[in-house]
Amino acid sequence: MEYVLLGLLATIAIILVSAGIKVVPQSETRVIERLGRFHSVLSPGINIIWPFIDKPKMIYTRRVDTIGGRSIVRFTSTSAIDLREQVYDFPSQQVITKDNVTTEINALLYFQIVDPQKAVYEIDNLPNAIEKLTQTSLRNVIGELELDETLTSRDTINSKLQTILDEATNKWGVKVNRVELQDITPPESVRVAMEKQMQAERTRRAEILKAEGEKQSLILRSEGEKESKINQAEAVKQSEILRAEGESKAKILMAQGEAEAIRRITETINSTKTDPASYLLAVKYIETLNQMVSGKDNKTIYIPYEASNLLSSIGSIKEIFNK
Repeated sequence: MEYVLLGLLATIAIILVSAGIKVVPQSETRVIERLGRFHSVLSPGINIIWPFIDKPKMIYTRRVDTIGGRSIVRFTSTSAIDLREQVYDFPSQQVITKDNVTTEINALLYFQIVDPQKAVYEIDNLPNAIEKLTQTSLRNVIGELELDETLTSRDTINSKLQTILDEATNKWGVKVNRVELQDITPPESVRVAMEKQMQAERTRRAEILKAEGEKQSLILRSEGEKESKINQAEAVKQSEILRAEGESKAKILMAQGEAEAIRRITETINSTKTDPASYLLAVKYIETLNQMVSGKDNKTIYIPYEASNLLSSIGSIKEIFNK
């Protein structure tokens, strides 16, 4: 009988010791209540509590199970509080943009419990509260944007949501690290219109590039023609200048030759004491008469009215030759 009693006492002692020793894994914790009131938060490792007096507080956790290709969200209760960063993949929800377009959006939320006591006592069913808060905040943010802004401003939306959720969940002992929008799916009619718009935009850009190419080609061609005409004009100009210089030099040489001839004639005439002017005038008269009678059908010869001057000039030439 004594052995049975000792064995029973030993069994009770083992049960009490086992119930009083709590081993907490790394990155986890437990919230302990003593007789229904908050007592302490257990740290990772071995912890000693009073059996049947101290009890861990139960909290809800969120778990997503895939059954038959469908995702089912389940909430379970546990005493373990995970202090690691967690991610919640929320199902798609319909939101209305500022321009009244109904769009399906699903989001990812990354958060971490930083104060286990607040996470247990400040909110009931923390995962469900975070999910509902994320959904309502997403509707509010998207409702302030038009569809085009929603599709092109993911970073802005993520930043706004992260700020809103972090401020709201701070009193729950939760730190929201970031929010990511996975898919933004407009209605089928809107997608078709957007595809047509994109095709039209591509066509417009192609036409613009083609027009720009033709414009540059015309500009280059006109510049080439301009340069060619300038070069041709420059060549004609240089040619005219050279020809004019040649004619000028020829006239100068001719004038110099005539001047030299006149000088020599004058010297010769002076030696005969004859008037040089009369000689030159007679020569001109003779050249004119030669031109007048050079034609084939010229049968009539016109003698100047002042024929005496002509005869006197010819007489002067005769006197020069006689001397």
